[in-house]
Amino acid sequence: MKDFTIYYKIGNEVKHTADSNGDIEVFVKSGQRSVVKIQPKKDICLLNFRQSIPYQADKRGLYFLNGYQSWTDTKEFNLYDKQRNVKKLPKFLLNAYAFDRYGDALFYDYKRNILHGYDLFYGKGEKEKFILNLNYKISYLLIELAKNGLTLSYDYNGYKVNGGREFTVADYYISDSVQEGLNFFNQTFPLKNTPKIFGYTSWYNYYQNINHKIILDDLSALDERFNLFQIDDGYEEKVGDWLNVDKEKFPYGLKPIVEKIHEKGLKAGIWLAPFVAEENSLLFKTQKHLFKRDGNGEYVKCGSNWGGFYALDLENDKARDYIKTCLSHYADMGFDFFKLDFLYAANIYAEEGTTRSMTAEKAYLFLRECLKGKTILGCGATAFNCIDKFEYLRIGPDVSLVFDDIWYMRFMHRERISTKVTLQNTVYRSLFNDRLFGNDPDVFLLRDNNIKLSLSQRKALITLNALFGNVLMTSDNVGKYDQEKQNLIASALDLFHNAKVTGYEKHGKIIKITYFKGQTFTINYDTEKGVLL
Repeated sequence: MKDFTIYYKIGNEVKHTADSNGDIEVFVKSGQRSVVKIQPKKDICLLNFRQSIPYQADKRGLYFLNGYQSWTDTKEFNLYDKQRNVKKLPKFLLNAYAFDRYGDALFYDYKRNILHGYDLFYGKGEKEKFILNLNYKISYLLIELAKNGLTLSYDYNGYKVNGGREFTVADYYISDSVQEGLNFFNQTFPLKNTPKIFGYTSWYNYYQNINHKIILDDLSALDERFNLFQIDDGYEEKVGDWLNVDKEKFPYGLKPIVEKIHEKGLKAGIWLAPFVAEENSLLFKTQKHLFKRDGNGEYVKCGSNWGGFYALDLENDKARDYIKTCLSHYADMGFDFFKLDFLYAANIYAEEGTTRSMTAEKAYLFLRECLKGKTILGCGATAFNCIDKFEYLRIGPDVSLVFDDIWYMRFMHRERISTKVTLQNTVYRSLFNDRLFGNDPDVFLLRDNNIKLSLSQRKALITLNALFGNVLMTSDNVGKYDQEKQNLIASALDLFHNAKVTGYEKHGKIIKITYFKGQTFTINYDTEKGVLL
């Protein structure tokens, strides 16, 4: 192991070293599991670890780069693909809509002709490479790919390491064989046997326009094949005011609906975004002391949804008490399943002296502790921090009712709504499924109204979701399906429960997928048209 540099600070002086010196002892273990530890002789503030890895990429190769959070576009890239830099948008748009808050644009400087990802990388080409971060609870591993090599870095953001304390600054697995690397990944994260979910969520038909009648009508259409009914956004008066259910939409509250769900033998699910509140919420208007401020004293804005929304301060005991009270309220009401969204807000701003990964670890563990005995589906979260905290994770952006969403949104952030993008995430993040958590590839939609996906695209959507996920959800009123659509659900459920994907290969715009269900089958998915060939 060589070509690495450790950056640190003593007082106001920034220093760097690759070997033991008068400030710190450096211990290096080389091999497929590469480890660098330090033992300072005096207190230091650790800034960064950077290492160059020789690797000759080629233009015919394919390179998996895991996106920053669960909505970020993730696939096998070609060497000269571009990752959209939202910072290139006009500043007035960024200031007005905070499009740079959803991903890593606030803290990563996008570079020309360099691709980047986090925590897991593989390269398929004339020369292979596989890299897995094993220090993910402490710091994310940033992996940058250029034509002439790889750069690895851990950001420690001034984390204090006391004199005499041993601290691991780098710990990763590296192999020159992708298959060998995947074998190691599978050994490191053995199968969890996470239960499969076939369910309903209200979002992708009605969005926030739900009410008591709509929810009960769609609940009545479900049969014994379903095991979950989830109420999504729209029941609360404002995002953040979770204890205030909209009385016009739900005059009897949610408790009677929970009882109806349980009477049908289904688990009751609820959506919340526990770490945020919209600007127009009563919480933000009246209790601003609960909200996070950045280094300039500004409230931490998280994006443009609901007219703009802000992050609660998870270091504030009263803010944590509020979150716990809200989650406990719905747990006590009888909800079994919690879809917790916009979780990236927890570490959109990391205080100096702690890393983004440490912040997320603490925040997600807090959610787990609040919801003991309940099932959690994370959304908009950093993937490796979810391990052993959430049973399920959405692994792509929201499905769009137009295949690649409205044209101008294609110039926005990498976490934008897009069926085109999320289906590729579904395929390529399938290696996480039932190992880190159960993968939720988002909904399938077969209905003919209120949608602009072609029937062929809808068929591809339900097929890939059934093959690659542990969660299969819809927002349709399935009681309105004709016989053709009932048959499509039956076929998809057969794949969901009985098929096993044995491989997938990208050839240009086509992904060739093989799966076994009594015998081997092959399908080809056109990533540009969104259809099966």
